Amino acid sequence: MFGSKPVSPADRRGETRTSVNARGVVCAPGVETACIIVDLSGTGLRLRLDRGATLPSEVVVVNVAEAVAYLATVVWQKGQEAGLKQTGAKSLRGLAPARLIGARDAWLRAGGR
Repeated sequence: MFGSKPVSPADRRGETRTSVNARGVVCAPGVETACIIVDLSGTGLRLRLDRGATLPSEVVVVNVAEAVAYLATVVWQKGQEAGLKQTGAKSLRGLAPARLIGARDAWLRAGGR
């Protein structure tokens, strides 16, 4: 029918996404940029970046309020938005693994406590 919207195909994601709109920091060697974690699931994240910079394929996304670092692989990026596949989550409170020291430092600089 004229003027009607086409029916969208079923969502391919296996897990439900939760809208979080949390302040975050994306970290990688030579990269540290602010972001908003728009939504989160057990397997992925969607980010809105502070700048339209291209992300490297492997990053750590820090949820500042929750003190959690998400190890992630960039699946897609369009402008200031990016979709990532989560490959693990670790708390930044207390002792952090050596590979997350940069993320922990970024969390502290962003006001994490």
